[in-house]
Amino acid sequence: MAVQDRNEPDDPCSALTPDAQALVREVLARLVDKWGLWVLSELSENGPLRFSRLLERVRGVSQKSLTATLRQLERDGLVTRTMVVQVPIRVDYAVTPLGRSLVEQVQPLWLWAIARLPEFVAARAAYDANVNRRQVP
Repeated sequence: MAVQDRNEPDDPCSALTPDAQALVREVLARLVDKWGLWVLSELSENGPLRFSRLLERVRGVSQKSLTATLRQLERDGLVTRTMVVQVPIRVDYAVTPLGRSLVEQVQPLWLWAIARLPEFVAARAAYDANVNRRQVP
């Protein structure tokens, strides 16, 4: 499934089998979905956390979306789910070393976006003004 036999391709994915390419796409989809990185970040900085605490910290996420996100992250090896036997039963979620390494790789991108917030705000304002001018008869 992993790598086909080729010499240093320009596109790193071109060296992968179709199954491996599909898996890479699925894992990268976690990066661009609405909640995945936010959940990983919270667990990385504040974990392990119970589901209810995570639900409080990730503002705007529904129980259903958080459950689905955690299952996907767990399946990909980015998060662990640990049931603690007590009354009532407690379930903790924690970031794995693999998940932490992903957060470390994405952190420079977050810092880049934060540093350029004024540019994004200006670009959006200019775009919105231009669109509004086009809509006025």
